[in-house]
Amino acid sequence: MDLTDFIVTRRNEALLVGDYGLYRKQLSRRLLTVRRKLGRTSPKGRKYTAKAPITAEDIASNEEFIHLLVLTSERAWAHAMHMKSMHSADSSAKAISGSTRKHIISRLNKAAGIATELVDLLKANDGVTARPRTVLEAWAYQSLLRGVLEFESQKWENCLRAYSEAYTIYTSFAKSTSGSQGDGSRDLLSSTIEPSIRYAAYQLRLPRTMSIDSIITRFPSQKAGEIRELLRNDPSNLSESNLESKEITGNDAKDLPKTITWRSRTVKIEDARIAQALATVSAAEERLATLLSSAKDMALKEKAAAYDEVLIPSQDAVDATKTAIDELTSDGVAQSDQRMQALHITRTAVNYALVGWRIGRNRVLCGKEDGAGIESEMNKPLRKRKRDAVDKTFKEESNARKLTRLRERVVLYDTTLQSLESIKELPGVAADQILMVELDMKRSYFAALRASDHFSRANSSRPHPSTSADKPPNLDVTQEQLESLHKLLQGLLIQHRALVELYSLSSDTAKAAQAKENG
Repeated sequence: MDLTDFIVTRRNEALLVGDYGLYRKQLSRRLLTVRRKLGRTSPKGRKYTAKAPITAEDIASNEEFIHLLVLTSERAWAHAMHMKSMHSADSSAKAISGSTRKHIISRLNKAAGIATELVDLLKANDGVTARPRTVLEAWAYQSLLRGVLEFESQKWENCLRAYSEAYTIYTSFAKSTSGSQGDGSRDLLSSTIEPSIRYAAYQLRLPRTMSIDSIITRFPSQKAGEIRELLRNDPSNLSESNLESKEITGNDAKDLPKTITWRSRTVKIEDARIAQALATVSAAEERLATLLSSAKDMALKEKAAAYDEVLIPSQDAVDATKTAIDELTSDGVAQSDQRMQALHITRTAVNYALVGWRIGRNRVLCGKEDGAGIESEMNKPLRKRKRDAVDKTFKEESNARKLTRLRERVVLYDTTLQSLESIKELPGVAADQILMVELDMKRSYFAALRASDHFSRANSSRPHPSTSADKPPNLDVTQEQLESLHKLLQGLLIQHRALVELYSLSSDTAKAAQAKENG
């Protein structure tokens, strides 16, 4: 059973329309239903009698006992979160202390205790131990609750050790599952685990530049070996080599970039979030290049959609850089500080790269040679009345469809020109005269393409020059592309001069014939 999605889905549905108090009430109603199914309720009108504790045999015979323990644990957690949220909503209240804090910790301790009991029962049951995924999900859940408990108790080292177990397992789940199957794990990582690890590390005076992998490696769990063994035995998980190198040891931090180069300046990357985002971008660029080089016949929209794999981490790098600058600004760091200067250079570099990949996607959508020529599309073949007809007659693309495609291409060119203008607003760009000249040249290149596109309808049969395609298109314009566009524009100029000359000659001939008739 999928415990993670079972928990996350119920939390999100309840919190979407209410608060933790509503979630607690929903859990109470669901608990009553489960208890009735299992025959663990007291008859109406009779005195309450304690029920026998749940055993491994009970879980082996009916999985509803797992739901019973999870729902009981969740209700205790929701009770604690409800008390905490009610106190936070009171603006006049001070920090939580006294009996309220003790009550919150008591509820969290109960939730973590029930989750630990569930893990022990699953490990003791031979029928369920054959499914490591169930044990892992229960383990991650109880580690998550223990992390919340230690967080509220302000025991930061114990908090990091508990969250390290949850982070290891949920990260493994998120990477081994695709689509909506891993959304629950990714949601818990981004909304709860990673921010809590960052805050606990801040309380322990750890540098902000440390990545989360480095933090959890510094505070390892005593049961890391047992978790590693369960992850290896899970058939739906990652390979053993990936587990040893990433989820457990955190060695992927060694592969993160240490510096970034912008023009002639190289600065250190001190923020781990920026380094992780740039490493993801680098890997995505390699995959994109491989995909585009191996799939020559791929449709233009599919090629453009492949750019999202690069654009998303590139945007993450931009957001991480902005966050780092805002944090230093809030700490009172001067703009002349070396760290601030390095972040501004990094900001310009990552924004320039992001704009470059956006322009590259537009160039792919424009078609071959950045849309210098319009390829005539063929519509579906005309249906013949005779069933035994072999030849299929294709209908040529209509003029209305051609005009629609040309309008779409003009919009892409306009977007590209606007993106080029936005680069000039980045820090340090306006002072770089060489870069400004390059940007003006690239702007002229795309403006010329936009102007030549108006004549594409009359020249759809002209040949397309070949250009270099060693890497995915982005903001870079090669010398071959410039020469090809120059030849194309010269051809268009000569062709339209010839059309004007023919029009003038035909007009003169008509005038001479009319004069002869009148004479």
